[in-house]
Amino acid sequence: MSDEVKLSVLDLAPVPDGSTPADALRNSVELVRLAERLGYHRYWVAEHHNMPGIASSSPPVLIGHLASATERIRVGSGGVMLPNHAPLVVAEQFGMLSALHDGRIDLGLGRAPGTDQVTAHALRRDASPAADEFPRQLGELIGFLDGEFPDDHPYGAITAVPGKGYRPPIWLLGSSGYSAQLAGALGMPFSFAHHFAGDNTLPAVELYRSSFRPSPDLAEPYVMLGVSVFCADTEDEARRMASSQELSFLQLRTGRPGPLPSPEQAANYPYTSLDRQLMEQRGQHTVVGDPDQVAHQLTELVAKTGAQELMVTTQAWDHKARLHSYELVIAH
Repeated sequence: MSDEVKLSVLDLAPVPDGSTPADALRNSVELVRLAERLGYHRYWVAEHHNMPGIASSSPPVLIGHLASATERIRVGSGGVMLPNHAPLVVAEQFGMLSALHDGRIDLGLGRAPGTDQVTAHALRRDASPAADEFPRQLGELIGFLDGEFPDDHPYGAITAVPGKGYRPPIWLLGSSGYSAQLAGALGMPFSFAHHFAGDNTLPAVELYRSSFRPSPDLAEPYVMLGVSVFCADTEDEARRMASSQELSFLQLRTGRPGPLPSPEQAANYPYTSLDRQLMEQRGQHTVVGDPDQVAHQLTELVAKTGAQELMVTTQAWDHKARLHSYELVIAH
């Protein structure tokens, strides 16, 4: 893979079966420090709710903790689900993070709830704002961060403190063409969720590039792909490591989310033929193998998509195996 392609980390703070969310968050600190030592470019955490196997429910809190534990690596959200939050609150939170950690904070935004509809209602207390209000919310957020609203805007007299003057780079995240087109029209960098929507990757990336209009923030399109990667010294070890994520996905799809299962649990699970079909379909875009195999697959992905950056996510039950996977990926 070309040295010009940046490698970064997406951390969902997995909670392995038999451990606790506190353990998962301590693991995140260990991983971000390793990522910084190894030379990964940025480290993002994602917003999820009502998922026992994922501890990253509050990205701003976790970002502040991880940034304080490191010195150089960029830290950000991949992403904050904007429909769950008032834009003023997000502006103040990320303005504060930027004020505390100047030049190291990223704000990645998504328009999905990051959870089921009942939990989304509990977060928002009503059925709105809906995802189709995302452009309005995004405009308000940028207005608070820049301190610029139209003269007749009802929020024109509000100053986000800190927020105004502390705008971090804003990314749009997506798994379909909607955010791709919006990111292009606004001249923003775009991060696509290849790890769970790989069939849509090429159309979305092409739509982003064709929609792109230069902005004061970005002169040319910039594409980052989230990629699920399991790398070990042997292919068999890597496939064993990946089996935890496969079973976790199946449990989520069948309405039984839980902590991240162990490879032993995955090996002994009574899969049906439909289960295996679902997992095979889901796993088509997961990168699994020894270092040479993984390097080859990532190189092919970059060649197909022209991505400038890959954001690697590894949902492994064994934290040491997870750390080793990140070591092997960047070394090759």
